[in-house]
Amino acid sequence: MSIQEEIKQIVSGNRVVLFMKGTKQFPQCGFSSRAVQILQAAGCNDFLTVNVLENPEIRQGIKEYADWPTIPQLYVNGEFVGGSDIMMEMYEAGELQSLLQA
Repeated sequence: MSIQEEIKQIVSGNRVVLFMKGTKQFPQCGFSSRAVQILQAAGCNDFLTVNVLENPEIRQGIKEYADWPTIPQLYVNGEFVGGSDIMMEMYEAGELQSLLQA
């Protein structure tokens, strides 16, 4: 299985996925930590995290998958949502909460 197929399987097989540096319990960069906090503040606690620091292929592959150069990356219902800045904008507008509840 190619790394792109593996990423697609993760994204399509889980309702909410956050590709991040570190884990939900121990984020290893400020942006990843902020992304976890935003999801939790939006009432979402049942999200899968994928630690890109554990696998260089996934770390590079996820950037190509969404054509998005930075990590973290949030996917909801198989669709790319964005990074921590977009997540914060959506949260402040109430859009992220609606998306997560849908």
